[in-house]
Amino acid sequence: MNSLLVTIQALEVELHHPGVRCDVQRLEQLLHKDFHEVGRSGREYDRVTVVRFLSEQKASTQVISENFNLQQLERGVSLLTYRSAHLKLNGTLENHTLRSSVWVQVGAQWQLIYHQGTPAAQPW
Repeated sequence: MNSLLVTIQALEVELHHPGVRCDVQRLEQLLHKDFHEVGRSGREYDRVTVVRFLSEQKASTQVISENFNLQQLERGVSLLTYRSAHLKLNGTLENHTLRSSVWVQVGAQWQLIYHQGTPAAQPW
């Protein structure tokens, strides 16, 4: 299970990296064809909207993430939960969020099928 956590966590964090956000081909590999999201705002987004939005970003805020936990729901289906925040230029954190992602194994590849962000209180 530990190696699966490392794998899924790396894929999730890859979505936080500015270089990946602009690569439509990689986003389409990472996001399942049935992907959907409930954002931190409470709005719902489909795969087409998310790929378009992320690929059009010229710059992105650095995301700090921690406290990753993985639960295998069934063979080939895993729930990743963690906490994230945006790092401001002055070094402070904002937009603290509790996140959950459902990853499914399609062949030999893991793909994100569902993601949700929920506003969280600052941890301290």
